[in-house]
Amino acid sequence: MRNSNKFLGLAIALALPLAAQPPGAMRSGPPPNPKAAAPIDLTGYWVSIVTEDWRYRMVTPAPGDYESVPMTPAAIKIANAWDPTKDEAAGEQCKSYGAPAILRVPEHLHITWQDDQTLRMDTDAGKQTRVFHFGAGKAPAGEDAGPMLQGDSVAQWETQRAGGRPVNGSLKVTTSHLKAGYLRKNGVPYSENAALTEYYDLVKERNGDQLMVVTIVVTDPMYLREPFVISSHFKKLDGDTGWNPTACSSRW
Repeated sequence: MRNSNKFLGLAIALALPLAAQPPGAMRSGPPPNPKAAAPIDLTGYWVSIVTEDWRYRMVTPAPGDYESVPMTPAAIKIANAWDPTKDEAAGEQCKSYGAPAILRVPEHLHITWQDDQTLRMDTDAGKQTRVFHFGAGKAPAGEDAGPMLQGDSVAQWETQRAGGRPVNGSLKVTTSHLKAGYLRKNGVPYSENAALTEYYDLVKERNGDQLMVVTIVVTDPMYLREPFVISSHFKKLDGDTGWNPTACSSRW
């Protein structure tokens, strides 16, 4: 009887901590979907803040002005032959609004959740739409759709932790299957072999403004000697003030 009582007491002692835990504490389930797991909130309306590269972003750069872009000789040859009238005649006014360049265009963005697995970005400049698919593997469109202006984008949250808890995070987006286009309005090219990686981070200013900083990395073995790294800044707006969808332009 003594041994039986001893084992019974041990079983009760082990069970008590479990019973004291909140309901469901020991249950395991599927991880939260990307929308629920978001460490930062990118949704809402945003406007470009242009504090650098003014002559490349606010106006069409002069022909031959390619400063800071690590172009190959083949890229320089193509850019030197740039003619906006030919792009217009071919219906290719949107060549400078592709994914590698669209966030350099002065504009407003509208970011929403299309569903629990998909983040959507609309731009008023050029009326472009980008779709960021969370999850392993390639985006749904895949290679069968052929190259596209905005390509296929796969997204993932990158979270920083302290003491086992998330304290900060960013969004990483990788884009492939791109249609050839321009990194700058004056014909600086990227090819269908280009790949794009972006990092979206949020910064709170002292005056309370919410900023989104996007680090943009373009690699292209055909037209770039090394990765082309730039960053764009956006300020969050209270609503859709200033939202003005406009068509692509080869000249603007």
